[in-house]
Amino acid sequence: MRSLVITQNVTADGAIEMLDDWFDPSHDPPDMHEIMQRDSAACDAILLGRHTFEAFRGYWPAQSEDPTGITDELNTMDKYVVSTTMTDPQWQNSTIISDDPVAAVRELTQGEGKEIQLTGSITLCHALISAGLVDQYCLWTYPYVQGRGRRLFPAGHREQLNLVEHHAFDAGVTYTRWASRKD
Repeated sequence: MRSLVITQNVTADGAIEMLDDWFDPSHDPPDMHEIMQRDSAACDAILLGRHTFEAFRGYWPAQSEDPTGITDELNTMDKYVVSTTMTDPQWQNSTIISDDPVAAVRELTQGEGKEIQLTGSITLCHALISAGLVDQYCLWTYPYVQGRGRRLFPAGHREQLNLVEHHAFDAGVTYTRWASRKD
C-alpha cells in the first residue's frame, strides 16, 4: 500500500490559493532543504490537477540552472494529472487520469511504491479529503496573511489529526506533518 500525502504551502491565515507573491520555491532558505529533500526521497509519484500540472509543466522543465533539484526530480518522477480535457500531457512520465479521480487514486494507493504526493490542485484535494483517502498532510506555513483565497479543507469538513512532526525555520516558516486518524 502507498500513502497519499498532501503537501501544501499555506499562509498564516490558512489560504493555499496563492493570490499574492508570498511563496517562491527557488528562494527557500537553506535550513528548509533537508526536510524538503527527505520528503522528496519518500515519494516516487506526484498527483496534480490539470491547472497545477500545467503551471508545473510551464515552469519546471524550463529551469536550466535549478539549485533546488526540483526540475530533475519532476522530470524523472511519475506524474499523474487529473483532467477530462487533456489528451497529451507533453511531459515525460506523465499519465492522464480522465475517469473518476477518487477511484483512480484509490487504485494507485493499493499498488506498490513510495508515497504519492499531491500539491496545489485545490479541487482535487477537496475531493480526495472528502473521500477519506488522505493519509498525511505536510503543511509549510508562511508568515504572510493574504486575507483571501481558498483553503485546504472543504467547507464543513471535520477530521481529527495527529501531529507527527513540527519544525520552525529562520525565515519564520513552519513545517508540520499531520497523520489522518482513519477508523
